Amino acid sequence: MSSSDSRISPTAHYTGMVWARNGLSHRALESFRGRAMYTLLQPVVRVARRAGVPDVDQFLLTRHRLIDARLVQAVESGAITQVVEIAAGLSPRGWRFKQRFGDRIEYIEADLPGMAALKRAALKKMGASPGHRVVAFDALADEGPLSLSALCAGLDRSRGMAIVTEGLVNYFSEAAVRGMWRRFAKELAGFSCGAYWSDLFLSSDVGGKGATPFIHFLSAFVRGKVHLHFAQTSAAEQALRECGFADARLLDPGDHAEALGDATGISRSVRVVEARVAAPSSAI
Repeated sequence: MSSSDSRISPTAHYTGMVWARNGLSHRALESFRGRAMYTLLQPVVRVARRAGVPDVDQFLLTRHRLIDARLVQAVESGAITQVVEIAAGLSPRGWRFKQRFGDRIEYIEADLPGMAALKRAALKKMGASPGHRVVAFDALADEGPLSLSALCAGLDRSRGMAIVTEGLVNYFSEAAVRGMWRRFAKELAGFSCGAYWSDLFLSSDVGGKGATPFIHFLSAFVRGKVHLHFAQTSAAEQALRECGFADARLLDPGDHAEALGDATGISRSVRVVEARVAAPSSAI
């Protein structure tokens, strides 16, 4: 990547390297800044781990792998054939899913214009396959060319669609997140099958001894406030239903150890949202 990647958030650089160091990514998605951040922060991560602060690398890998596992299941079942990953950053998920499923899926990565341009250039170096594209997008836009409705206008409503957000919702206010969720549910309802996956922190999961330094670390890391919108699983699930999802649940990674494997350990400080716009089915 060129020096213009300075426009990417520090979180994108660091998470990009975590995925790369764990065999999940492609060299074109690495950056000099990411390698430097990863090297410099590892001593801090190790000290924090010993002090009882939730392990940053561990929760990044846990949420990524669990979202992957649930999305793989939905694609393999045939229920989902179109995926929109919002605020994709340096995520390798689109590349890996296209490698695995080929023309069985269409994969769209959506991000702010600067990031979208950089990701598009990286995919070109990687030899992106047909049906994998990057579009300019604003997660907070209600309407206009960067909105979700504009993006979805070009998709096949007769096929199943999934929306994925990773590392996004806890960095916005509850009002902004509910606005996103309402837009997601509204658009997904227009497809034959609609599902949504995301990570989410609950205040009850990051409580205890390491909670305050953990939240301070994350806030400094993203250069903004980390919001803990809900204390309990039930409150988050109710909010998702209020925003238009017919079925919503928060997955505890500890209940999915087989799907995640135990190579890096499993973080219990993060949950994965799984929501549908229709009644639950065996397909997803």
